[in-house]
Amino acid sequence: MPARPKYLNLMQIRLPLPAFVSILHRMSGAALFLALPLMLWWLQRSLTSFNTFAALKAALAHWPLKLVMLALLWAYLHHLCAGIRHLALDLDAGTELATARLTARLVLGVSLALTAVVGAALW
Repeated sequence: MPARPKYLNLMQIRLPLPAFVSILHRMSGAALFLALPLMLWWLQRSLTSFNTFAALKAALAHWPLKLVMLALLWAYLHHLCAGIRHLALDLDAGTELATARLTARLVLGVSLALTAVVGAALW
């Protein structure tokens, strides 16, 4: 039996695509959770009066905030697509290696395509 490694450098390990999609699913969920107070505050401020709505609309017209909103849009869409994939995996559908790799590619492609379409419409 070979000796187990004493030091495992996690930065040198090449993750398979399904693992990468799963990690992105967790990261997008965490980003959405952490952004939730800000989004709720923006919603509350926008519903206060017409002036605060106009001020928020003007603030969101600047490109740095547009990029933040685009990142949150991607996080939402990726989390949705990857969540559907995880639900299918929980039902034992798509657990074969080739199918898991295909669905991981689909999740990345569909989430990026939807982000591009919706982002272009909102930009």
